[in-house]
Amino acid sequence: MAAIARLTEVVLYDTLVNYLVSMARTVEGVMNRALDCIVSLENPRTSALPSEVFLLEPRINEMEIVIDEHAIRLLRRDSFTDDEMRLIVAALKITNDLERIGDLAVNLAERVVSLREMQAAQVPEELAPMASAVRAMVTKSLGALIFRNVEMTTQVLESDDVVDRYRDRIFEQLLQHMTQAPTLVSPGLQFILATRHLERIADHATNIAEDIIFWVRGLDVRHGRGLMVRAEQNDQNDPSCAGEAGLTENSHALYSDVTLDCQTGRA
Repeated sequence: MAAIARLTEVVLYDTLVNYLVSMARTVEGVMNRALDCIVSLENPRTSALPSEVFLLEPRINEMEIVIDEHAIRLLRRDSFTDDEMRLIVAALKITNDLERIGDLAVNLAERVVSLREMQAAQVPEELAPMASAVRAMVTKSLGALIFRNVEMTTQVLESDDVVDRYRDRIFEQLLQHMTQAPTLVSPGLQFILATRHLERIADHATNIAEDIIFWVRGLDVRHGRGLMVRAEQNDQNDPSCAGEAGLTENSHALYSDVTLDCQTGRA
């Protein structure tokens, strides 16, 4: 009976991780749509993406509720290991950051809708590389979640300043253009808001990376202490490093065996 009870507990914790990965994949898909349409403003192929973002966002909210309820059920159990406790705590925090990324993707889509109505709107030159940097941060943070890979989380933490520098440079360029041409004020403000949304997405990816370090290593690396953490050299016998090579695509390709869709029915 004890073995059966323990097996049941393992399944419950695996289910929590599955839910997290499923929500993360959905959020990543929504974010990718928002990034694609903001950097390809005039491309007709991206015209339907804002609507897709708006339709998918409520699903993310429901996933957050399902994960929170499942984590609370686990907290009601009699006992858990340190690793299981850290997983529950990290999951409750990660879902909040994922939900906020979904909200920011909606904000980006709203900027796109407004910008497409402005004839003077021209995408800033560095917006595309900024979006690529943000996309890479989110993808690595989700890859770290799937593989419990601390080295990938440190790469995320070190990338945050890069995104901040892009934001500052784009803001300065837009401000200069807006002072020279009043017609550029309205689209300029929309792009400034867009860079702010991108920067906030990067912040939430950083938060997720920090929570994964806490889950895997039991280390609190928040508030700037994360850059002091350095992963060891890859150990071929370390399962946390499995599948790390060639991580250039979205996290959908990283772990195809994980459940794609979170069941939203409540017990």
